[in-house]
Amino acid sequence: MNSFKAYLALCRVSNLPTVWTNVLAACLLAGGGCEAASFLLLALALSCFYLAGMCLNDLCDAGHDRQHRPGRPIPSGRVSLNGARLLTLTLFAAGFLLLAAAPKPSGLAAAVLLLLAIVAYDFHHKGNPFSVLLMALCRLLVFVVAALALTGQLAPPVLVAGGIQFVYVVLISLVARHENARPAPFAFPVIPAMLAGISLVDGIVIASLVSFPWLLAGIAGALLTWAGQRFVRGD
Repeated sequence: MNSFKAYLALCRVSNLPTVWTNVLAACLLAGGGCEAASFLLLALALSCFYLAGMCLNDLCDAGHDRQHRPGRPIPSGRVSLNGARLLTLTLFAAGFLLLAAAPKPSGLAAAVLLLLAIVAYDFHHKGNPFSVLLMALCRLLVFVVAALALTGQLAPPVLVAGGIQFVYVVLISLVARHENARPAPFAFPVIPAMLAGISLVDGIVIASLVSFPWLLAGIAGALLTWAGQRFVRGD
């Protein structure tokens, strides 16, 4: 059980509801209709990319974490380097295989861009002032991949929703940098709350552009993320 929880922490699974609401927003705004089966397929595929990216992030940060975050799964010895590598490759492969079953093949091409953005961020985020843009690009590409895999085209509302999340993720990253530069962290868990807010932003956008009741989906995603943070921190 401890090993299983270590892998959950490695992949920051508590943040997955934010990916699901991103995919939901992209599907609803893409203009091609959003069947439950297609949504579930794309949500699962992009969850694999997210989990793999988080796992790769800890692999790239293993040396830094040994000095500064020894409680993380890899430096604490709860997850081996080989185990993390195998999980990363498996999750990326699963993401591509799932997208291959999506309605439109153009999602696969966009997924290659998402993979490149994830790798670029994970390998070059330390000491890189522009890494906040790379992280935000990864989030934007979730919308792009989902929309292209569903309809084969990018409707303007999808880009609007993705662009809003791009700006919001940049804001989260800048606040996180400010907190890390402080002698002590914020008294309130600001970053976990802002991460949960990703789903709330999706809900507001869908409610504004599609139908107001969809706000409930964003609230549900935010509550799930916030609840998950109690067991597995997502920052």
